[in-house]
Amino acid sequence: MHGIIRVVHAFDVLGDPVRRRILELLADGEQTSGAVTATVRSEFGISQPAVSQHLKVLRDNGFATVRAEGTRRLYAVAPEPLQQVDAWLDHFRRFWTPRLDALDTEIARGRRDRGRRDPQ
Repeated sequence: MHGIIRVVHAFDVLGDPVRRRILELLADGEQTSGAVTATVRSEFGISQPAVSQHLKVLRDNGFATVRAEGTRRLYAVAPEPLQQVDAWLDHFRRFWTPRLDALDTEIARGRRDRGRRDPQ
């Protein structure tokens, strides 16, 4: 039961679009707080203290790590909470996986049919 509570809490943390965007930025690799702040401020029009608060929420809830390098703070994704969410979502993959597989089949069929009609 404890794992389910943590996953539900994870959705509370990830429910905010600013925090999701920050994680997307961090997924590309470690980022300085200044780089994250500049991007988020330009995209969402929020203040530097607001971005810092979102970084703090991610850090306090285990979704991001921070390390000091001189005067800079470098943030990175912490994979464990996301792995827990992924494991929880595993129970539901059956609802979308067959549809995605069918879509792949239809796309391949369309390419094959188009190739037959347009010989090069």
